[in-house]
Amino acid sequence: MGVQMRTKTEETAEPLIENNNKDGVEEPLKPQPPQKREILWATAIYLTTWHVLAVICTILYWKNVKVATILWSLLVGFIGQFGVTAGVHRCYSHRAYKAKYPLQIILLACYSVAGQYRVTDWVHDHRLHHKFSDTDGDPHNAKRGLFFSHIGWLMQRGHPEVFRRSKTIDMSDIDNNPLVQFHTKYYWFFKITFCFVLPVLVPIFCWNESWMEAIGISGVLRFVIFTNMTFSINSLAHFWGTKPYDTRIKPVQNMALAILTTGEGWHNYHHAFPWDYRAEEYGGNFTNPTTIVLDLFAKIGWAYDCKTPSADLVRQVATKHGDGSWSEVPVEECK
Repeated sequence: MGVQMRTKTEETAEPLIENNNKDGVEEPLKPQPPQKREILWATAIYLTTWHVLAVICTILYWKNVKVATILWSLLVGFIGQFGVTAGVHRCYSHRAYKAKYPLQIILLACYSVAGQYRVTDWVHDHRLHHKFSDTDGDPHNAKRGLFFSHIGWLMQRGHPEVFRRSKTIDMSDIDNNPLVQFHTKYYWFFKITFCFVLPVLVPIFCWNESWMEAIGISGVLRFVIFTNMTFSINSLAHFWGTKPYDTRIKPVQNMALAILTTGEGWHNYHHAFPWDYRAEEYGGNFTNPTTIVLDLFAKIGWAYDCKTPSADLVRQVATKHGDGSWSEVPVEECK
């Protein structure tokens, strides 16, 4: 399935650190003293309301909700998570593999279930995050604290460097993708239908769940929990864990997060090798079901040109820049 990526980075055995400003055009980011940012009150109230509602729904409806509704909510949550991890993250943001139209439709439908913001905005912010990771040019700069990198960055006006550096992000592939543009045009329809209406109606009409339990658990609580799982990669995965690949960057390896986010918690590796479609070194396993599913799609040809660094490059980078916790395990190359 596909080919291995070969870059100048690999020739020099250096990881791709996208915030090191290697384009030779822009001046390096200079640290600036902390400044108060304008609070976006509408967004702050919106996000706070969702979390308060989640607590209320847990207290009022968890006791009487049916087991089938809980299982359904988990299934819906992980379907949305797949749309994030395999879709907007690995496919659209990093172009770590290519997806044929049938798979792209599935990815966009799954992403709609997650109920996050427009694909174009998600991809833009994530590419900016990698290019200027943990600097003032990073929308959710982890050096500004755990709360800021988790959710606070959405509640206030971005740093001036974020707006300035935004102009350097190439979005031509996304702008020219007809499926993504169609999804963006009808964003609210897809979000409301797939994230809220269908997840609530299925328990009501399929196993006679009550309206309030369906809305409270399958709607509100599920949405808040799985949205925070995505947020945790911007926050927790930049604070607690090991750095077997590169100690020069803030992202870390965290198995618990990898399990919760279907494979995205191996963050030190991901920032060292962001083009790897697996987002971690050892391929699909119980900590990375996203890769397992992508490999299944590869077998029928819907996912192709999967990119991976060579085992030799990974070894060199980990030996030269890692914290010593890396151990060599045979890598199954992308077929």
